[in-house]
Amino acid sequence: TGKTHLMAAAIRREKGRVNSEKFATARILVVAHRRELIEQISRTLDSFGIEHGLIVSGREIDETKQVQVASIQTLARREQLSSPSRTEVERRAVANCSLFTIPFSLIIIDEAHHALARTYRMLWDKWPKARFLGLTATPCRLNNAPFTDLFDTLLQSWSIQEFIDKGWLSDFEYVSASPDSEAMRRVRSLRKRGADGDYQATELATVMDVPESVEHLYRTYRQFAYGKKGIVYAINREHARHIATYYNNMGVRCAVIDSKTTAPPSSPEGDTSDPAHKDKTIEAPSGAVRGAFILVNVDIFSEGFDCPEVEFIQLARPTLSLSKYLQQVGRGMRVSPGKPHVLILDNVGLYQTFGLPTEERDWKKTFYGLSTGKGNATGGRYVVIDENSHDKELVNLEMVRIKKGGQKRAGLEIFLKDGRYGVMNNGRVSCQPRFKEIV
Repeated sequence: TGKTHLMAAAIRREKGRVNSEKFATARILVVAHRRELIEQISRTLDSFGIEHGLIVSGREIDETKQVQVASIQTLARREQLSSPSRTEVERRAVANCSLFTIPFSLIIIDEAHHALARTYRMLWDKWPKARFLGLTATPCRLNNAPFTDLFDTLLQSWSIQEFIDKGWLSDFEYVSASPDSEAMRRVRSLRKRGADGDYQATELATVMDVPESVEHLYRTYRQFAYGKKGIVYAINREHARHIATYYNNMGVRCAVIDSKTTAPPSSPEGDTSDPAHKDKTIEAPSGAVRGAFILVNVDIFSEGFDCPEVEFIQLARPTLSLSKYLQQVGRGMRVSPGKPHVLILDNVGLYQTFGLPTEERDWKKTFYGLSTGKGNATGGRYVVIDENSHDKELVNLEMVRIKKGGQKRAGLEIFLKDGRYGVMNNGRVSCQPRFKEIV
């Protein structure tokens, strides 16, 4: 709903504050973990007229700026090089930079659910007198770790549904893989887990990156989102290439973009993460299919990326991470003129694991580490049975429409869960799913 706008407001407020006990003047440090996020923050601060410096690799630091926007990786490298255990040559490399002597009064961490990583702890050690503000849409982690070792208080905004009702977020239509579809059988067959607790990448690619699955992705797009602009979330770079190749062969303009996207000829040699190039890719002219343009990416646009014109999101990567799920679907929920709602095509059944984006979640529990941000792979949520013919066509495609644009659960409805029928009244289960047949 505008996290960087909130950040800008906090910076302007801090700039006008002087705490004579600790600081002669307010100095603000903003920290992010990706070059794309840093560039986006910088543009937002420019739009608010907030002068700032950038602390990123390859750029000289202007310490005179009251506000600094920094890459956590650059800060970590400089901290390591300035360590007494380093050689004289390494220490000399950062001797001209007195970065760690700047008395920052406020440190803002973007995408703060990453702040439990060991790298971020350095910030608390280097600036123990500073106040810290973390910003995130998803205060949860796969490993169930709490945030209380770094942060004291969780400030919650409205729920996603309330933001939609007030017009600050786009409504959505949700189409998911049917619980008994081939796609869901593939997802349920995944047994291995990676070090982070999510699905193991190798098994994920072996099971999901197959020609019939890629073809099904396109058939789903063709059925529900043909001619629209959108983002597809893939498993890895190879999977992304397979998807883009198939879409392009079918006449739909489609590009792959990730953290290693090669820069255009006009960019400096070797700069493989030039954010300007990514912007040019996004703004590329529309292709052959009624203005359609699709970006297939691997995680690069799951956090912080702001493109309100996105008309559909296609999920092609199973995950057990609630944070990753919400970050991905959230990329399509920015409001834009002429966009009544965003279409979410869930080809890997994340609805069955996490429910809809608007599901009520107890963020205080995840903040204190009392519940995890990890989904249950065997979770089975209900599917409401709609009698109109169009929904029968959806079942034939192994996809079911979970929610229509503008729809809220109202009145008596029949739903199906684990092969049994139940009854809902105004969105609440009034009769548990225990019937084999219902008339």
